[in-house]
Amino acid sequence: MKPTIALVGRPNVGKSTLFNRLTRSRDALVADFSGLTRDRKYGNGRIGHKPYILVDTGGFEPLIDSGVMLEMARQSEQAIYESDAVIFLVDGKNGFTPQDRLIANKLRAIDKPVYVAINKVEGVDKIIAVSDFYELGLERMYPISATHGDGVHKLIDDVLRSFKNTQEDDERDERITFAVVGRPNVGKSTLVNAILGEERVIAFDEAGTTRDSVFIEFEHNEQAFTIIDTAGIRRKGKVNDKIEKFSVLKAIQAISEAQVVVLVLDAHLDIAEQDATIVGYALDAGKSVVVAINKWDHLTEERRTEIKQDVKTKLHFLDFAKYNYISALYKKGVGELLDSISSAYAAAFMKMPTPKLTRVLKEAVNRQPPAHKGNFRPKMRYAHQGGSNPPIIVIHGNSLNAVQKAYTKYLERSFRKVFELTGTPLRIEYKNTDNPFGDK
Repeated sequence: MKPTIALVGRPNVGKSTLFNRLTRSRDALVADFSGLTRDRKYGNGRIGHKPYILVDTGGFEPLIDSGVMLEMARQSEQAIYESDAVIFLVDGKNGFTPQDRLIANKLRAIDKPVYVAINKVEGVDKIIAVSDFYELGLERMYPISATHGDGVHKLIDDVLRSFKNTQEDDERDERITFAVVGRPNVGKSTLVNAILGEERVIAFDEAGTTRDSVFIEFEHNEQAFTIIDTAGIRRKGKVNDKIEKFSVLKAIQAISEAQVVVLVLDAHLDIAEQDATIVGYALDAGKSVVVAINKWDHLTEERRTEIKQDVKTKLHFLDFAKYNYISALYKKGVGELLDSISSAYAAAFMKMPTPKLTRVLKEAVNRQPPAHKGNFRPKMRYAHQGGSNPPIIVIHGNSLNAVQKAYTKYLERSFRKVFELTGTPLRIEYKNTDNPFGDK
């Protein structure tokens, strides 16, 4: 399982800036005043030699015993509790503070590796900046600049070095692992029991019955599967106790462990922001997605039409996914759902030969050439596969930085149709061919 790394420290030391750099995103808000981040935020680490989950926290003020700062401190403590390693950020420009000592005292009491990141050392003597924090009593110290990236790679590589490698794609067995995710009380555990044909997990008509993720192996039509039943992911305002907060990370970890993610929706409920958030975790990790719309029985045709239109509109970014309309309680549509999972898995790992990819590319360009940009029209020469799970198609040519997003979607549809890539995200990358006479 991916290791989880928590970023902790007092307010305004640069935790969110480091989070954005390590995840290569702008998901965490950044501004030059303290207390901007209040809730924990999760992201997939994209800098470093191994995959990992990163947790950004609000400022840690151990002496505050009331108000929003107390809740931020609780969030930080929870992040420490659920992490495998901690990066403790301090401000190298402003130097050592009493709050830093209090946080260090708490961190020394935990049985987890702690790495001190001395941030904002650009333009500062690094030796002096580091020596100022020796009295923390923590050995692993790294002068960095989260803003400019100085020292960040060494820091994260050292943090990750103690964790085992995750299984590589080419070392995988033929077992299909899929995670069942969704809001609480949509019928995830009932669906798991229907798939397994027995009462293996608790199914109860109360939101939040499942707290942890459950891994169960089984076979269907001579195909080996591992199913991961996850705790329901609630809206932020509803995540208000320690166990529920812990289950959110478990669901994200389950998604990272799975090859296919099954999003379970309740046909009696409208599509909500939480559903898109859950899928966002899966797509960010490049996972295949199958949608199971549960409790489909006893609905009128009019209501079914409304639901299909609502799903199509609100989950338009899942146009590649297979939609299954099921009743977990009555075990209807479960076999077809497993077929969709198998198809999504096969599409994610499909091998696409270069000659066929290039032929599909040229046929698509002949039908509809890319638009000019100024005096240049992108010229696409050939395509090859650059990776799997999700499939990556690399297109080579000239002036490819001028290709518009709409045209990329057109090419994606063309490749999907020919190779029958249902259920998996597809990424298209462009690589300009160097002109040997460009500098003449």
